[in-house]
Amino acid sequence: MSEDQFFLYDDQEETNTRFVSFMGENHRYDLAIMTTDRYYGKKIVIDLQGSHYAIIGQDDVEEPGYLEHVYNLTEVEAEELREFLRQVI
Repeated sequence: MSEDQFFLYDDQEETNTRFVSFMGENHRYDLAIMTTDRYYGKKIVIDLQGSHYAIIGQDDVEEPGYLEHVYNLTEVEAEELREFLRQVI
């Protein structure tokens, strides 16, 4: 590492990761859901197939258009994901 590099932070933390795959009506969801103390109770949700991720809390799950935008989903696909995330977030 160069002495000229300036880090805002450089921490290591234990996480709990849940891998889940399920089939909706029109879309397959392969997710990694990481729980950490870093993001104020929100979880890191990674779409393993689509290479998209977001830090999501309950407020984000309910935000209109948020899941569609972040995960590049249709309204129907996003609603399937939203129903699942309501149970785990």
